[in-house]
Amino acid sequence: MIPSRITGEFARCDRSRFPVLLLWAQMCLLLGLLLHPGTACGQDQGTSNIESETEFIRPRRGEFPPIEKAHAYRGELVFVDHANRRGSIRVQGEGMFFRNDPHPFAMLPYGVIRYHGAPADLRDIPLGTVLHLRAFLPPDPDRSVVPVLPINNKEKDANHNRGAGIFPAENHVLLLEDEPSYCRREGKIWKLNQLDIQNNQGTIIATRDVQGGVDSQASEETLTFDAATRIWRGRERLGIKDLIAEGSWPASGKQTLEQQEVWLGITWKPTPNGVFTRFHISDIWLDELAMQRATDNQNETHQAFIRSRWMPAWVDSVEYGKFGDATITATLFGGMDQSLYADFIKGNHALVNSVESTLKHTHGAYGPAHMACQGPILEIVKADGEPPIGSSGIKIRVETDLIIEGVRPGRVVRVRPAEWPKVNLPREEYLRSSSAEERFPTADIFPKY
Repeated sequence: MIPSRITGEFARCDRSRFPVLLLWAQMCLLLGLLLHPGTACGQDQGTSNIESETEFIRPRRGEFPPIEKAHAYRGELVFVDHANRRGSIRVQGEGMFFRNDPHPFAMLPYGVIRYHGAPADLRDIPLGTVLHLRAFLPPDPDRSVVPVLPINNKEKDANHNRGAGIFPAENHVLLLEDEPSYCRREGKIWKLNQLDIQNNQGTIIATRDVQGGVDSQASEETLTFDAATRIWRGRERLGIKDLIAEGSWPASGKQTLEQQEVWLGITWKPTPNGVFTRFHISDIWLDELAMQRATDNQNETHQAFIRSRWMPAWVDSVEYGKFGDATITATLFGGMDQSLYADFIKGNHALVNSVESTLKHTHGAYGPAHMACQGPILEIVKADGEPPIGSSGIKIRVETDLIIEGVRPGRVVRVRPAEWPKVNLPREEYLRSSSAEERFPTADIFPKY
């Protein structure tokens, strides 16, 4: 900016001196831009330049960010705060996996969680499960419920033989999925090549490959298993000892498995003999029926969960009438079973309640329906084509005779068809006050890495 003494000089001088002073001011301003390019316009030198020169994306309100632009990483689930839709992942990097500190993450309001190939909540996923993440920078750093890190943090070496990539700044997750969900979405499957077993435990050499085809880029990976590994075949649940008893696997030694195609559930356990990064098989689904049964079971679990907590959405627009009445247009979030969306029927009543970015209900002490807007569904519009991850592609218009403060354009809400059960929520899943501390839980519980 131009120094105040220069502007004062302008005020005191006569017009004949304007050209000289103006040239002087321009030269000072140019010099300031050259010496301090990051701060000349009031920008933060430490972040704004980096963000503008790369493809880092900070999601914007009212837009679903493209999954193709998300940062992808993989790691072990080590902590869950399900009520606030956040947790910590031990991210797989270039170094010794066991030394990697847990890395905090938060789900975006429209972030999709999948387990066993079906929609899920964080509470459904056991600790230790290895997950695939697609994540972005915090949409609003001032209100992030996990630590905000330097934008280029994934490029920094963490030292102590841990390598780079284990603390990415992209910690707001669009898609979080376990191994079977990832493989089914990507059209991949595990092919078992060789088994080495002793005392009901050992290793399997396998390749994650294209289902029904060959990926020339696929590489072999050695995984461990033990007596606790679950084997699923059709409607049966088996153990390692059952495969040995029927002669499918040897009691000891090596056996070629001839690229048998299976789905694997993957976790991590401490590995002996100085092997620092090796994952563990928790489950093996031997056929499509077994995998589909696991998917169906998880799908039923999630359907019941959403019907008790309501469908998340965001408000596209509000057409205000007189004396508090209004028409709300909202986009339902994606990643749910189609039967849930089918419950939204034109002419039936729906309830709309305000929630925070964690999807916690506000006004929840007497149940979420106590303060919710309600009225008939006027219209249901389905977008053409495949919606982006996070969106259902379905908009609903609801007429209400009393609009509440939290239901405004750009805000996140939850919607319930009147036919869904009316229940009260546990204390940790709703907000009772309007204080910033409760509405936006801080990241103080997490270490500062």
